[in-house]
Amino acid sequence: MENNAVKPKKWGIWILFASVPTLLCCALPVILVSLGMGSTVVSLYSEQLPFLQWFGMNPALTFGITAVILLIAGWLLYRPGRTCPADPDLAKACQSANRWNHRFFWSAVVIWCIGAFFAFVLPLI
Repeated sequence: MENNAVKPKKWGIWILFASVPTLLCCALPVILVSLGMGSTVVSLYSEQLPFLQWFGMNPALTFGITAVILLIAGWLLYRPGRTCPADPDLAKACQSANRWNHRFFWSAVVIWCIGAFFAFVLPLI
């Protein structure tokens, strides 16, 4: 007997990947500076992880690319006609993966919004 069951796709890693640059670029440095850890941010960006400077110097590109990734991930999670298999074990695994993917997605959206606020709105205030 052939097993044609399709494993549920796990988009959580891609969703999380989309939110990390926005966190590193804008939200985390502002939070650390607000807590009086400005020297930590300088050390992190200049000595420890200098490649992070690119994200901070290109916020529009960083947020644009991550927004597209989040939009695609949102469409994949909420598109019409998405169902879990009829087999009880596979359905349970599918529903569990869906719950985790939704949690990752909305966490990433919140992180993206916080980063966008710090990068684009707060400087105007």
